Order: sequence, then structure tokens, then C-alpha cells
Amino acid sequence: MARARTAANKKSALQKTSPRRTPTKSSQRKPAARPARAAARIVKPRGPKQEVAISHHHDEDFAAGLRSYAQYRDRGIAEATHGMVRAHVVRFVERCNPAVVSKLHYHDTEFQMVYVLKGWVKTELEGKGEVLMRQGSSWTQPPKIRHKINDYSHGCELLEIILPADFDTVEL
Repeated sequence: MARARTAANKKSALQKTSPRRTPTKSSQRKPAARPARAAARIVKPRGPKQEVAISHHHDEDFAAGLRSYAQYRDRGIAEATHGMVRAHVVRFVERCNPAVVSKLHYHDTEFQMVYVLKGWVKTELEGKGEVLMRQGSSWTQPPKIRHKINDYSHGCELLEIILPADFDTVEL
């Protein structure tokens, strides 16, 4: 039958088997400098303090916008962020007519992300070719990337998030 050792017995057993060491010069060195703490890497916000933006879905909030075949519902984020970010829902309201819709263009932005809320859209992105994006799909459009929409489903809706809120669109 094995004997159970107590914590005190284990400690004394370790002391008997482990030779006592004296500190050497290498073990007395100061530890290497630690990386900066995460708090030091936080980027302070630019401009005025941001506000809370709350937006509820109302069909009557969709209005004409950049494209004649689409309506836009602003989410109130541009005002709340003092122009730093825009978020809007784009709803395609006409059937896709490639002569009107499929125009190569780019946006002069710092960041753009698109998320498909309803339906599907075929977009063509410089360097990627045509991509079919379905409900739940998303993509980013780097600054000034050339792109166009080739087709979309009836009732397709997209959420676009863009920095800065005001930007130029250049048709090519």
C-alpha cells in the first residue's frame, strides 16, 4: 500500500534531492523590457465626441440617392459621428438594366464594406472578377477599387458602411 505524502513531506523531499544553487551573474540580470501595454496602443478618437445613433426600420425612410435604380435609407451614423462614417441600406427598386446599372466606377473613400441583407447581387471587383454575393455575404472595397454591379435579385438590399461619410464617386 502506497503512503500518501503531505505537502510538507513533498517539500522536504524536494529539498533533499535538489542541490542548492547560488545566484550567478546571468540569473541576476534584469528581465527584458516588456512590450507596451494594450492601453498604450489605443487610438484616441479624432474630432468631437461621437453620439448614439438609433435607427428603426420604416419603409417610408427610403429615399432617392446616388443611383436612379436604388433607394437609400440613412442610418443616422454620419450625423452621430460628425461625418466620420456613413451607413445606409440600399434597396434596388428597378429591374437590373445593365446599360444603366453596370457602369465601371470607384469611390474616393478610406474604407467601404457591403453586407447583403436580402437577395443576391453580382458584383465585379478589380482583380477579383465577378462574384455572386448572397444574403449574409459581405465584402470590402479598398479605396478607389474599380467595380460595378452586373445583376441583382428583385428586392435586393445591401448595408453599406463607408468612411468618410461624404465621398466622391467617379464613373470611368
